[in-house]
Amino acid sequence: MQRAFKTKLKLNNKQRTLMAQHAGYSRWVWNWALNLWNEAYKAGLKPSANKLKKFYTNHVKPQYPWMKNLSSKVYQFAFMHLGEAFNRFFQGKAKHPRFKKKGKNDSFTIDNSGQVMEFSGIRLKLPFMGWVSTYEPLPEIKTKRVTISRVADSWYISVAYEFEPEPTVKSRDFLGVDVGVKVLATCSDGTVFENPRAYKKAKKKLARLQRELCRRQIGSANRNKTKLKLAKVHQHISNIRKDAIHKLTSWLCKNHAVIGLEDLKVSGMMKNHKLAGAVADSALYEIRRQAEYKADWYGSQLVFADRFYPSSKTCSKCGHIQEMPLKERIFDCQACGQVQDRDYNASLNLKHLAEGYSV
Repeated sequence: MQRAFKTKLKLNNKQRTLMAQHAGYSRWVWNWALNLWNEAYKAGLKPSANKLKKFYTNHVKPQYPWMKNLSSKVYQFAFMHLGEAFNRFFQGKAKHPRFKKKGKNDSFTIDNSGQVMEFSGIRLKLPFMGWVSTYEPLPEIKTKRVTISRVADSWYISVAYEFEPEPTVKSRDFLGVDVGVKVLATCSDGTVFENPRAYKKAKKKLARLQRELCRRQIGSANRNKTKLKLAKVHQHISNIRKDAIHKLTSWLCKNHAVIGLEDLKVSGMMKNHKLAGAVADSALYEIRRQAEYKADWYGSQLVFADRFYPSSKTCSKCGHIQEMPLKERIFDCQACGQVQDRDYNASLNLKHLAEGYSV
């Protein structure tokens, strides 16, 4: 089973420049190949990544001497990634590949000519790059390739490696989890994970920086400074959201054997303009995505309720079903008189569903 590890690099100015040059090289090759692919397709030809790479190596690369000073692995992976992108497009799994823009798509992939790279500690030796440092220790891993990317003004290294999953000892057999926008998750054992609402809290700051950016002259140094400030705020929002979701999904899968969750149609919820902002800020689909692969890591099982399963409308005590408008936060059963929090009632119903699941 594969696992990914991503951490921030601690670079000096010379190393930052080298990273930026390689990211620009990868972006240049991608855009050149994508443009030629589109032109060839319009002309009725059948382009492929291998054909484009051979033409580039023999006829285009010799015209640009500056490319000799950078790692040749960068452009090879750029062609490979473009071919994979078109394969996903033809299979209907992704949209048509788009051109990359400086500052938004700064990343590149390198390898060690097929040889295994071993990493551990806070220093690692990268092919062509030399020794670089990280802010946190790396696990003892072996890999054949690494991807380096930039977010705002920070550089990150991503490593995929093989590992053996180790099931953890479970503290509870069954748990129901109701995810939402008011709170991130309400569990049937009474545990509540608060929604950090990072985007909502930073909305005024983002609006101020956007207005400031509009006033800056295009191409000026001050405009670039404001763009960097804006990118840092977005990065901060993303980090807060990721941290909250990782803590939630790790706690669920490490400590519970069978977990009941709702099969939410997030794309449909995003069409409601009154809820779209809150749903996006909560990243509900990301919770499911992480829970699915972490369940394999830690030996848990996920039970998804049917999309039309009335978890919020059903009394967890007697099973009576009644209408529950979204504005009503307390479930008051009209049959047995049970009164409890709406989300907690839904989590109990999801727990009952998990208990009825047979392996």
